[in-house]
Amino acid sequence: MIDLTHIQPICIAGEWRLGGGDLYASLYPASGEAIARLHAASLDDVEEAIAGAQRAFLSSGWAQRKPHERAAVLQRIAELIRARSEELAQLQRLDNGKPITETRNLVASAAATFQFFAAACETLEETITPSRGDFVSMSVYEPMGVVAAITPWNSPIASEAQKLAPALAAGNAVVVKPAEITPLAALALARICEEAGLPRGLVSVLPGKGSLIGDALTRHPLVKRVSFTGGTRTGKHIARIAADKMMPVSMELGGKSPTMVLADADLDHAVAGVLYGIFSSSGESCIAGSRLFVAHQHYEEFLDRLAAGASALRVGDPADERTQMGPLISAAHRESVERYVAMGVAEGGRLRTGGIRPHGEAFERGYFYTPTIIEGLSNDARLCQEEVFGPVLVAMPFTDEAELVEQANDSCYALAAGIWTRDFQRAWKLGRAVQAGTVWINTYKQFSISTPFGGWRDSGLGREKGRLGILQYMEQKSLYWGLNQQPLAWAGGH
Repeated sequence: MIDLTHIQPICIAGEWRLGGGDLYASLYPASGEAIARLHAASLDDVEEAIAGAQRAFLSSGWAQRKPHERAAVLQRIAELIRARSEELAQLQRLDNGKPITETRNLVASAAATFQFFAAACETLEETITPSRGDFVSMSVYEPMGVVAAITPWNSPIASEAQKLAPALAAGNAVVVKPAEITPLAALALARICEEAGLPRGLVSVLPGKGSLIGDALTRHPLVKRVSFTGGTRTGKHIARIAADKMMPVSMELGGKSPTMVLADADLDHAVAGVLYGIFSSSGESCIAGSRLFVAHQHYEEFLDRLAAGASALRVGDPADERTQMGPLISAAHRESVERYVAMGVAEGGRLRTGGIRPHGEAFERGYFYTPTIIEGLSNDARLCQEEVFGPVLVAMPFTDEAELVEQANDSCYALAAGIWTRDFQRAWKLGRAVQAGTVWINTYKQFSISTPFGGWRDSGLGREKGRLGILQYMEQKSLYWGLNQQPLAWAGGH
């Protein structure tokens, strides 16, 4: 049983205590029931966390530790995540309603992220640059100081690991602002960091409203970088503040990713991949393949198979090992998805399948919605241009590949894309022509921590992941060692 008489403390500069903000409940999306109560952070808590982070950065010695010493702590964090993987997976399931099979994968991803950046930290090389004079020149890297990590509700523990691990590996202190409605994984991760030997105060976790806590973090003069994953509108707001501070940011924002099924595609693979690309995670994914373009000669057959596959997906209890789609994150978000579907129908779209809440006692209290496919719209319809962030796919036929590329790129977003074809040359040509940070060919939503990830245009700035992702959290410095035997000639030898 969950003890709701206990109020969850939060982590402020190494101290675990109640936040100074309003008391609120974290709700389980499958039932609407409270799973935890906590006080949000206050603005005073933000000040205390940042001041504590600055003290820890300057006095704990973390930034001065040898890379292999920092790496050992990151490895220990990875080990502790793996040791508690089932506990963390169940906590993540309760936090945001994802099926347990998916949350287990997210926890495994978080552990792998800390392990990877431990290796990146230990093997990061600085450079002696080619000499252009009577000196030796070097390029080195230094930690920034206090950085802020603002994370979303759809994949909390994985997103927090992708920001915490490289920032800590680089020698920084980190203030994490998890999504208000999914704070529990970040708090659990902070406890693991402490247990692994991370100096006290280097990590704080401040749940609360982004408009209050996230804004205060971004504006604070001691915060030297913000890494943000979330909506494009909020990202642009952060970018404007950062511009005034001359502060670097990295942002992974929205998407409206096209998936293209060419005439020579393996339809079995394509059907399975398209279903996974849009309906896994209940479509609450920035890289969801939400715009589908199918070669006209296969369109009707493909849509029939796709609709049958969508209707057969198991929507239900996230605790059930067989569940493929859990609930949406909240009642308000489900209503937003429903408004988008209604708008698509009003624009002339036709429902091929879905578009309703599932019926039955098991679905009455949770925020469930059926996998939905809409056709009959053109790419300039609002439903094809705006991010729904739910299990809604818009399907369109195409006849000409040049027109296909034009339509695929006709979006303010450019985060991801999928291509299904047996022809290597066509895949290469189309993969280079489509504008996106990630292109999957004959697969979808496959990730590697070793491969950089990010978007173009309204889908974001900068890149996370990859061996050099650690450099996002460091400042580059050039050193020159003079070798001249005589004083510089300009001064006339004096």
